[in-house]
Amino acid sequence: MPEKMAFSLPISKHSRTPLEVASHAALEAGKILLERLDKPNKTTVKGKRNLVTEADFLSEKKVMGILAEEYPDHGILSEESGASGEKAEYTWIIDPLDGTNNYHFGIPYFCVNIALARSKEVLLGITYDPVRDEMFHAVKGGGVRLNSRKIGVTEVASLKDASVGVDLGYNPEQSDNMLDTMVKLWPRVHCLRLLGSASLGLAYVACSRLSLYFHRFLYPWDTASGLLLVREAGGQVLNSSGKPAGLNDSQLVASNHDLLAEYFKALNQG
Repeated sequence: MPEKMAFSLPISKHSRTPLEVASHAALEAGKILLERLDKPNKTTVKGKRNLVTEADFLSEKKVMGILAEEYPDHGILSEESGASGEKAEYTWIIDPLDGTNNYHFGIPYFCVNIALARSKEVLLGITYDPVRDEMFHAVKGGGVRLNSRKIGVTEVASLKDASVGVDLGYNPEQSDNMLDTMVKLWPRVHCLRLLGSASLGLAYVACSRLSLYFHRFLYPWDTASGLLLVREAGGQVLNSSGKPAGLNDSQLVASNHDLLAEYFKALNQG
């Protein structure tokens, strides 16, 4: 069960809660993404297989504008614009469009991520899928919901019955390693799914659509919301050493205790 909240979240300049502000920002960003889906978007190549579209920047501008208006003294860390207000007590962590490659090719599987952290502790997380109008949201100690419905991680206890999600990322060496891991897992699991959005992968673990998700090339804006969603849903998110994952961990795996134990055992057996 989620622990009882032992803190209070900061109220905004216009007397709104962080959840209200972040939800509004995510909805507005989602509208922009939907309006531009399947329309020409100026695209820039940041690296091999790593794109950024005009929609990324427009979504980011909308979210950052809303947050700066409501919380002018908070810091912001965003995928496209970097960091500001590094000495602030609270920091908003934003991915304005997770799943850019999907979006670029017109595949309707992407989301907006907004999280609020104090130091390295995530206090609030939102992952919003505008295509399905699904908002995964959690406040630390308050449980997790999909829209208004309470959700939780899977009760599946064996990999043979598990749906496993994975993404390769952009680093060739890590991608090769991921493919090796998939080969090891494939005979042991019910199914493997390559998703294209780590944030939705973690959200899907939180609502038990996926039994387990793993990735090895991530950034804080990919994971901040998902770390909280999964943990508030009764699951665990671990790093490559099997320790609780934090914002600076680029490699992680999320599931329940039983599946995580079997996952690491399978990897160690080769």
